[in-house]
Amino acid sequence: MKYRKNYSKKTSSGFMIYGINGVNEILNNKKYDIKSIYLLKGGRAYKDTKLSDKLQRWQKIITVLLKDEFLENYDNFRTQGIVVNFEGRILEPIPSFNNSDENHCLLAVDNLEDPQNLGQIIRTSECAGVDGIIIPEHKSVGITNSVLQVSQGAFTHIKLHQVTNLRNTLKKLKDDGFWIVALENGIDAKHWHKIDYTGKIAIVVGSEGKGIRPLVLKECDFKATIPMKGKINSLNVSASVSAILFERQRQIEIKVK
Repeated sequence: MKYRKNYSKKTSSGFMIYGINGVNEILNNKKYDIKSIYLLKGGRAYKDTKLSDKLQRWQKIITVLLKDEFLENYDNFRTQGIVVNFEGRILEPIPSFNNSDENHCLLAVDNLEDPQNLGQIIRTSECAGVDGIIIPEHKSVGITNSVLQVSQGAFTHIKLHQVTNLRNTLKKLKDDGFWIVALENGIDAKHWHKIDYTGKIAIVVGSEGKGIRPLVLKECDFKATIPMKGKINSLNVSASVSAILFERQRQIEIKVK
């Protein structure tokens, strides 16, 4: 690959992702439009033979930069020597589940403001076989470059749905046969592993500080809690999501057997 001397960083209305794993997922998915690719000459991505073979398709939009120029623009990121700018639809409408009796799981976030947590939740949900993640247009963090980066490309494999009114969305899901479970502490909450997560389930989680909004909580059929035994009575929301989602997987596998 040739070094292009006349480099000017272009602004993009789309998204940016970096690092070999995330870039590989973007390049493997045809629904995204790759706008530009920046490579650090002699960097880890530059030397990765599998990635180099894949990049041949985008030769016309690849810019190879020397170290000083690359770090001038991307020194604050752990890029592994590659940055990709892309466009495409990441959010999509929630499909109808009315005529399905299969195991379906949707995860809804409420009051979640930390992009790191949302990115990790996307990654965990994809690993746990969740059908989609519901993100309110307001009162929660949106889809940002940070969210996509933390997900490590998982967002390319899981459906992400943005809704204007989470409460109304939960009502519609209940009409489609879903049970709604809130991950929320309370005297009426059941231990997380004592709830049946098979069938159609929507799991609602909030932030560590604000929790789930009261009006949203009213639409939930059950509350699940994870008892703590440590001195710090607080579990990161992404860790809590992991426990719930893999408990669901365990229950489904038991029923199949």
